[in-house]
Amino acid sequence: MASKRKAWVMTPAKKTTIPFPDELKSELEAKANELVTTILKPRHIQPPPEDESFNYLIDIETKWHRHYFYFYSTYACPHPNAIKPTFESKFARIEYLGGEKFSLYYMRYTGKWVEIHDTLSLDESIEAIQDGPWFTP
Repeated sequence: MASKRKAWVMTPAKKTTIPFPDELKSELEAKANELVTTILKPRHIQPPPEDESFNYLIDIETKWHRHYFYFYSTYACPHPNAIKPTFESKFARIEYLGGEKFSLYYMRYTGKWVEIHDTLSLDESIEAIQDGPWFTP
């Protein structure tokens, strides 16, 4: 009878989530939605192209998912062979680090999130999304 070998295995520590204060959460939502309506939508949303074979941007919005705050864009697929008429694509992510500090990520073309700013204030995070070349919907 063969005996089973037992071995120790390293398990990475789970990332702990810091509770997000409600007043800071509502401030983040208000500033992000203001950025979307006043800067990002006028800058990036154009009238539909005449050529119906290309997707085009129709909306930019924000939403929470778990402890991350996302900026995402919605694209229309006008081609008759399109699988769905629209799809969403996330392009920026804000993570709360505690003490009014945030990490800022962008979605790389590979589908992986890349952290480019760490320990920014809320205003610095919003400004980075507004002016940064990585945060294009």
